[in-house]
Amino acid sequence: MHTIKHQKARSLYPTFDRKAPGADVSHYCPGCGHGTVHNLIAEAIDDLGIQDRTIFCSPVGCSVFAYYYFDVGNIQCAHGRAPAVASAIRRTHEEAIVISYQGDGDLAGIGMSQIVHAANRGENITVFFINNAIYGMTGGQMAPTTILGQNTVTTPAGRLAANEGFPVGVAEIINSLQAPVFVERVSLAGPVKVMKARMAIRKALRNQVEKKGFSLVEILSPCPVNWKMTAVESRRWLENNLEPVFPVGNLRDLPKGPFDQVDKKKARISDRKILEILGVGEEEVHTGTVRLKEEQNFKIAGFGGQGVLSTGILLANCAIAEGLKTTWLPSYGAEMRGGTANASINISHETIGSPIVSFPNALMVMNLPSLDAFEDTVRPGGAIYVNSSLAPRKVRREDVTAYHIPASDIANDLGGIQCASVILLTVYALVSGAITIETLQKVIPLAIKRKNLVDLNMRAIEVGIAWHRENCPKEEKTTEV
Repeated sequence: MHTIKHQKARSLYPTFDRKAPGADVSHYCPGCGHGTVHNLIAEAIDDLGIQDRTIFCSPVGCSVFAYYYFDVGNIQCAHGRAPAVASAIRRTHEEAIVISYQGDGDLAGIGMSQIVHAANRGENITVFFINNAIYGMTGGQMAPTTILGQNTVTTPAGRLAANEGFPVGVAEIINSLQAPVFVERVSLAGPVKVMKARMAIRKALRNQVEKKGFSLVEILSPCPVNWKMTAVESRRWLENNLEPVFPVGNLRDLPKGPFDQVDKKKARISDRKILEILGVGEEEVHTGTVRLKEEQNFKIAGFGGQGVLSTGILLANCAIAEGLKTTWLPSYGAEMRGGTANASINISHETIGSPIVSFPNALMVMNLPSLDAFEDTVRPGGAIYVNSSLAPRKVRREDVTAYHIPASDIANDLGGIQCASVILLTVYALVSGAITIETLQKVIPLAIKRKNLVDLNMRAIEVGIAWHRENCPKEEKTTEV
């Protein structure tokens, strides 16, 4: 009879489909330290019994692929923003075990302010910082932790202090703050050092379970491919070159942090209080629940400066006021005005899985380029609301309903071109029933602070209602108005 002494951690998926369907090895390069660290973390999660509570925050870089390997909650974060996302999870899920897993370019470069402020707040999260002194995923550029003299794609003659500055000691920076409870730097240079890394990883996670506060483990890790070495050579180079610059050892291990996590939890501000601080009364924004005819997948597009993004926010806020679930996702060029811009808004009674709207059932276009770009994406049976002042051609499709509204001309007559999008939004509200005119009238004063613009947009609603009354009688069944 055989007894299993050691097996893959339960917190890792049984197969790694990132590599290939059914693969039992990871995609990481031979000799890469990520696989070692993954195993150490997964074993700690298993032994602490926290698999069902753990949420992994992985930003851009080699670290991003953690969600292919860890069978826990996973969130893929924007570059450098994992500590901010982890902080938000910590503030909303009291019993979660939150891990921020980051590389050196991500944490020490793009996300330096994020990690410093999360540590300074003493967030009860655990950060594993993989320091291989190079940008591994993008081809081997210099990282903030690249050591002096090290050759990279962007420092082919070696890093020079006079040109690129000195390597950044992240553990020392975090240790200079008052709030963290645990800061340690470890190395993967050899078996004994890997076991010390194992102990530090467990300690950092146990601190979070015990609600002590912020813990960071910096892990010196090999990157053989970008260092242009064999796996064995890279371990030797790590020990002989990285460790003298980034000395391993414990920098801080406190029995508890400066904050009482219970008191910190009590300091939360209620939703009602937030509304009061913003000067918004709860009774002013909740107007009742609309019963949608169908889930709304809405896209608005136009030039920057036409109110595209703000109109999308206005619609989303109206949906919230109606008691509906909604998302708003902007997309725009570098130009503040004159560039292209569009926004996707979903409105539903149910939980919304993704904020992206690729195939809208309602499209609002403020100009001709937007009509040209998005007309064919509208689902059959959907509706297109066209600012015919700037998009003079007719909608070519016959399987959608088109509303050609000279919104910019009407807005000019009212005395302000900026309200053209609200005229279109009013017609959309009346046609779709997704929001009520009452809600639109109540939300606009909350969304716009300048009184003259509030009055202008209120008049825009009235002319939108009038246009709809004249051009959209109830018996209208044609595909074009």
